[in-house]
Amino acid sequence: MAIVVWESGVKITKDKVVGGLLSGVDLKMSLDNQSRSRSRSRSRSRSRSRSPMARKMRAERYSYRDAPYGRDSRRGFSQSTLCNNCKRPGHFARECPNVAICHNCGLPGHIASECTTKSLCWNCREPGHMAGNCPNEGICHTCGKAGHRARDCTAPPLPPGDLRLCNNCFKQGHMAADCTNDKACKNCRKPGRAYEPGLYRHGYMSQLWGKRTHGIRVSVWEVHGPLSQKSSYHDYADALTKSILFFEGQRSGYLPDDQRINWRGHSGLGDGWMVNTDLTGGYYDAGDNVKFNFPMAFTTTMLAWSVIDFGEYMPPAELRNALVSIKWATDYLLKTVSQPNRIFVQVGDPILDHNCWERPEDMDTARTVYTVEAPNTASDVAGETAAALAAASIAFRSSYPGYSDTLLQTATRVFDFADSYRGAYSDNSNIRNAVCPFYCDFDGYQDELLWGAAWLRRASQGDSYLNYIQTNVKTLGADDNINEFGWDNKHAGLNVLVSKEVLEGNMYSLETYKASADSFMCTLIPESSSYHIEFSPGGLIYRPGGSNLQHATTISFLLLVYANYLERSYQTVNCGSVSISPTTLRHIAKRQVDYILGDNPKGMSYMVGYSNYYPARIHHRGSSLPSIKDHSQIIACKEGSIYFNSSSPNPNLLVGALVGGPGEDDAYEDDRADFRKSEPTTYINAPFVGVLAYFVGNPNF
Repeated sequence: MAIVVWESGVKITKDKVVGGLLSGVDLKMSLDNQSRSRSRSRSRSRSRSRSPMARKMRAERYSYRDAPYGRDSRRGFSQSTLCNNCKRPGHFARECPNVAICHNCGLPGHIASECTTKSLCWNCREPGHMAGNCPNEGICHTCGKAGHRARDCTAPPLPPGDLRLCNNCFKQGHMAADCTNDKACKNCRKPGRAYEPGLYRHGYMSQLWGKRTHGIRVSVWEVHGPLSQKSSYHDYADALTKSILFFEGQRSGYLPDDQRINWRGHSGLGDGWMVNTDLTGGYYDAGDNVKFNFPMAFTTTMLAWSVIDFGEYMPPAELRNALVSIKWATDYLLKTVSQPNRIFVQVGDPILDHNCWERPEDMDTARTVYTVEAPNTASDVAGETAAALAAASIAFRSSYPGYSDTLLQTATRVFDFADSYRGAYSDNSNIRNAVCPFYCDFDGYQDELLWGAAWLRRASQGDSYLNYIQTNVKTLGADDNINEFGWDNKHAGLNVLVSKEVLEGNMYSLETYKASADSFMCTLIPESSSYHIEFSPGGLIYRPGGSNLQHATTISFLLLVYANYLERSYQTVNCGSVSISPTTLRHIAKRQVDYILGDNPKGMSYMVGYSNYYPARIHHRGSSLPSIKDHSQIIACKEGSIYFNSSSPNPNLLVGALVGGPGEDDAYEDDRADFRKSEPTTYINAPFVGVLAYFVGNPNF
């Protein structure tokens, strides 16, 4: 909800927010219809925003009641003071045309006596206790970081003698009337925070001063998500645990003794026998029983990147589980590239498999192995496999150095194959009908070559890979500025990944990649002229096609990664005349995470097993059929149709699975047959592991 105030008039209007972000200012001369409940809740706040006659009478009352003692202080308005009603400069409270704000938390819609915002401990700035009973390490009240006191703080000092404290951002050196920063919460004094953990969470709020629309100066309170929609507290640690656990439900091969999703059994034990190669292991990509290497390799890359950039925020047990999930994939990928100039790209006939509804433990469809050998091309799958192995080598470097070396050496060899025989794997006529339209390379192989080289550069620090990504900017289309990231298109992720070298390593020869990364971030910012990413009315990032949550999780991941890179180098993103801070990028990501976990129009968590309301009829064979542990008799191909068509919830809980999710209208029917919305995939979950890990360590960032 955006509340728009005419500073030259007396009308207040509201406008819709698309995707939780301000979509524009609709200057009307009357209020839109509001719900009775919200009208009542705001009526007390509006009681101080009086009619012209009431203001006149009130002013006259002051003229004799307060004179002469109060007159000097009211003689003329100073820009160093703010209205006591709305906390904005330019007028007195008795003349205020704006909706009042709560004097406790700084949000409109209620008064301080009704405010539910919790106080924070003065020592650690966390809720739930007072400083006298604080069990935590104190933080510096100058820079907000732990490990030292304000008197020992090494943060850059303020200009001598400038001790003014802004009442908008709570930073020293200026007054609120001159403030250009995000509004900070009055309680914790952090930007972008206003609601209390446990009831609303802190919503994203910023005040845009001086914005003009049709010549009228307006002040816009921008809130990510409707004011009427209350957010709930989210246990990011629990969600992280479950998002990693999901991968155990997707395992193929011999399951270990410590398998935690115990309704699963061994499966695919003969994979590879047709080509005299052990191809057991790996993951089923979604709700079927086929092993598609293209999305599996991307899943592996994203799991590894999650550990590399966000592993420090994971509890030790979950970091171990995340590494186990990566190794389950890399062990399989190593098998697929064990022979020189040859790569196995898929196990299982998808046409036959999709005509059956059977458990992976029972599957009797052909386990066809699809292979690409030189001089045939597979730059996309081989490039992504090289990226996965290189990224995983970084993730395992400290805990498993010998295995890390093996991964990096293999990644180098696989990349050479990808680069030597350039072309898409789906261009090979002998496998095209098996990989298309499921995981056909729709966007070209060029991005995977650069993606693989970029990860090899990061893993090895080799100059040859640096030269490769420098010299192939034009040749391989790195400057195409394609704003997408997923199993097929790596451009946005590539640009963010390479930007690290520019931002943190001053490698300015790669500036083209950073410019493209900045451009991608600007597409998410409404104030930017390049803003074009679509959002659902409830706030979810939307792109056409199925499995919409894959876009929400990958984009959220990139937002957090890039925010960290920017923050470490003390930089922002310039979107024309608008400067975007790392905090703003994090708020956008958090809005997506909270939407997925339940802060959406349906009030449903789209992660299975998280909260009390989540999809119960997901499009997943193993989950929807009786467990092999409870029903040992084989359920043949067509015998499973009665379970597919059943309206009953799935008997086996695939904990942590993220379904495809709602589309542009926030609608979601819990329908097993609607695979575009109800089918989970590994590449939806993989980036979400990193996103959740960040918020485990930085719930209030």
